[in-house]
Amino acid sequence: MDPATIVILAALIIGLIYGSVGLVSGFCMMSGLRGWWAEGDGRLVRTYALAMGIAIAASQLLAAAGLVDLGKSIYLQPSFSAPVIFLGGLLFGYGMVLSNGCGSRALVLLGRGNLRSFVVVIVLGIVAEMTLKGLIAPARIAMVQASQATVSANSVPALLAGSGLGAVPARMVAAAVLSAILIIFAFAHVPFRKSPGQIAAGLIVGLLVAGGWYATGYLGADDFNPVPVTSLTFIAPIADALQYVMLSTGSTLNFGIVTVFGVFAGSLVTALATGRFKLEGYRSPQPMLRSAGGAVLMGAGGVMAFGCSVGQGLTGLSTLSLSSFIAIAGIMLGTAAGLRGALRVRPLATA
Repeated sequence: MDPATIVILAALIIGLIYGSVGLVSGFCMMSGLRGWWAEGDGRLVRTYALAMGIAIAASQLLAAAGLVDLGKSIYLQPSFSAPVIFLGGLLFGYGMVLSNGCGSRALVLLGRGNLRSFVVVIVLGIVAEMTLKGLIAPARIAMVQASQATVSANSVPALLAGSGLGAVPARMVAAAVLSAILIIFAFAHVPFRKSPGQIAAGLIVGLLVAGGWYATGYLGADDFNPVPVTSLTFIAPIADALQYVMLSTGSTLNFGIVTVFGVFAGSLVTALATGRFKLEGYRSPQPMLRSAGGAVLMGAGGVMAFGCSVGQGLTGLSTLSLSSFIAIAGIMLGTAAGLRGALRVRPLATA
């Protein structure tokens, strides 16, 4: 098979596994933070932290071995707009609370029969496309051009290398320290240690991120027909998948589109096989408007931030990019604003 076909097959497998694991484990950053901050249950947030730690360790090992050039990803650009990325993260985080989950979680729930998630996916995809290439794009581009800066070091390893460490030692020190902190945080929680399903979910999702880098950066490497070096992310891919469904004769499949289809299919098959499939919908207009509003914020914010809670929180962070740390800080602050304080999203009487 040619490299492009291998990448498509890898994307399908990764998507199927993520969809299945996401359904069974409830893997979701927003649910994890809500359980931790509001309900005192820290298991899901530690699943997410474990996935972060594994993604960083495995991805940086691939890069140190010379198998994947993470510098070709969108996360390690020499110029970026910190204000726009941070603002996008804020919008995405708050929208995630309004919609009761991120884009990847909406795909998983849609596979389970949750028609509320159908609204989220469609609105998110439309607004993301508008922000990427449509009516909102000129405003976004103007904001980026007015605030972007070129940096001498765009990642944590680059900062360490600037202090005198070699490139590979700097990469391994940064990866070892950050992944160790995250993994220790995860396993320091006794209920998490007693939850083998959550431990497995964190390990698998973290390895899936590294698997995406390996598929696109190594298996898909072709000097004559290169594919973008990327991994799990969902904002632009949902927009691309929506466009592909409508205009497939003028489009080509890529890693992101097939991952989106794979996540939905993996969740659907798992839901049917385990008896979890159940059609659900809105009971009144208010929850629908709230979900759609959250999807608008996630679509626009995710594009501005170069990713979502998975695209930046796991995949971007696995590159140790400074812009990813800015994005995830914005996402967490936006989520915190939606879960706590004066701007807290309050439960509706009818859901």
